[in-house]
Amino acid sequence: MAVDYKQKGHYEIDDLLEIMRLLRSPDGCHWDREQTNQSIRSNLLEETHEAIEAINQGDANLLCEELGDILLQIVFHCQIQQENSQFGFSDVVDGICKKLIIRHPHVFSDAKVENSSQILENWDKIKRKTKGGKTQADLLLSVPKSLPALMRSAKVQSRAARVGFDWSDVSGALKALKDETIELEQAISDGNVERIEDELGDVLFSAVNVSRFTDCDAEQALTNACNKFIRRFAVVEALAAEKGIDMADANLSKLDELWKLAKSIINGKEINLSAQEDAENL
Repeated sequence: MAVDYKQKGHYEIDDLLEIMRLLRSPDGCHWDREQTNQSIRSNLLEETHEAIEAINQGDANLLCEELGDILLQIVFHCQIQQENSQFGFSDVVDGICKKLIIRHPHVFSDAKVENSSQILENWDKIKRKTKGGKTQADLLLSVPKSLPALMRSAKVQSRAARVGFDWSDVSGALKALKDETIELEQAISDGNVERIEDELGDVLFSAVNVSRFTDCDAEQALTNACNKFIRRFAVVEALAAEKGIDMADANLSKLDELWKLAKSIINGKEINLSAQEDAENL
């Protein structure tokens, strides 16, 4: 038996909450009723990445849609917890409102701040107090382990930097990166697999430190590098096809030659084409 829910010209948050309640009801959807917080947890991450993609593309309409998908996931999780008598959507709203008011005393109280750095320092102090953290290490431990590693590294480093545990400028971070690279080379030379992984982690962590000092987002920088590699590879593939070269059988010297040619072709240009389209534009 279909649930009667009148079509409206414009829906509000209460409509979304009611629709989710109906979907989870005995007369709702079998699939929705079967889900748990665990079974749909990856959906929240996926929808978040799709929203980030919309932001990167500068597509406002797509971002509006993707934010709706994220909101759906939040409402879904809240409905499940409400059925388990744990909390509901209103509790989530109440909690975040209280948190924002408490952590912005310069707006909602009489605290005085002069810049964003002081705001962040106050935020950390209040966070430690409200969450019961007793040490600076507690603040670092509170960074979620499920974050992408580059993002987690940046947050850990930033929080450590707020208490003075940081290089004075980028030169110290660059030297650390060079030193860690040398140690990685030595580990590779020794053939010590466990140490190689350890030193590689130190290199990546140090690279994130450099990104902070240069005001670059390490996660975005690596994403850009991946995209750049794909664009160049597409041109290499098109060049190889044009010259009758089988990439699988070509030696490293020939592939490197094609790679350098591809770089010279697309240098200074943003190309986002398939290999076939690249070939047509060479």
